[in-house]
Amino acid sequence: MSRRTGTSGEDVLVVVFDDVQSLDVTGPVEVFAGACLSAGDPGAYRLRTASPDGRPVRTSSGLTLVPDFALADAPLPDTLLVPGGDGTRAPDGRLIDWLRDKGPSIRRLVSVCTGAMLLAEAGLLRGRRATTHWAYSDTLARRHPDTEVDAGPIYIRDGHVATSAGVTAGIDLALSLVEEDLGRDVALDIARHLVVFLHRPGNQAQFSTQLAAQSAQREPLREVQQWISEHTDGDLSVAALAERARLSPRHFARAFLAETGMTPGRYVDRVRLEQARRLLEESTGGIAEISRACGYGTPEALRRAFVRVLGSSPAEYRRRFRHTGGTAEHLTRGGT
Repeated sequence: MSRRTGTSGEDVLVVVFDDVQSLDVTGPVEVFAGACLSAGDPGAYRLRTASPDGRPVRTSSGLTLVPDFALADAPLPDTLLVPGGDGTRAPDGRLIDWLRDKGPSIRRLVSVCTGAMLLAEAGLLRGRRATTHWAYSDTLARRHPDTEVDAGPIYIRDGHVATSAGVTAGIDLALSLVEEDLGRDVALDIARHLVVFLHRPGNQAQFSTQLAAQSAQREPLREVQQWISEHTDGDLSVAALAERARLSPRHFARAFLAETGMTPGRYVDRVRLEQARRLLEESTGGIAEISRACGYGTPEALRRAFVRVLGSSPAEYRRRFRHTGGTAEHLTRGGT
């Protein structure tokens, strides 16, 4: 999609329902509303909400949202935003029917978190690549095998359909849409105001290795996990880690997998990649220096790891996190 020109503006409809996640709604809405102020055009985005029957809904955190329309009365938007939350577990049939009927005619479909479940239930993710909150990706893949589910990225664009991971990833996706519609300067201004990055690349991982892996129950294995995170440039072979845990390599590998859900090798790879990402984001060190510090040895080894997992080179990844004008500016990172 190309950058939008003219002053016609974009009609954005947000569907709401009981037990919706409030931040899935308000995060993107604040981005779009901020874009109107930054662009000096109150009509850049016309924001409206609709519930299945037009009645107020209660979010999962207890807030009450008063919609503008019942779905049946809502004008067809340019962009439809479908949030997630506990209410997606047993969705209102009227909402699914409306999505199934109207979705194919909408120019841009956007979901946040488990809102992807609703798009999939309406058949709007069939044959597409999509993401959702990592904790629900297996459920989405199992229920909808016609959808290619990728739990890694914070958001995915596949044609006119965009899906994002949990909660604040919806802000990242909304910023990318604003940049597409109104340009980088507008999106950067909003990011500064909200104190987030402009913008985390969609293929950035949803969560850290320490969150992805379970914490080992046995003390020696927990100590090894900590050792790995603090010594990414050291010898992290199975043999060396097993010796530190005072176990045989075979016993160590089996116990580590059983207690953390990852093989030692995969865990080490992810910790090293995560450390390299952090150094690229936060330091001014060269690629060769970062490669050595994270145990890759050579810049080429680091480049291969980044391309394989993140789909971009280390240099490109760093550029995504830096606004390079007259001065380099580093914005506070928002978590997922």
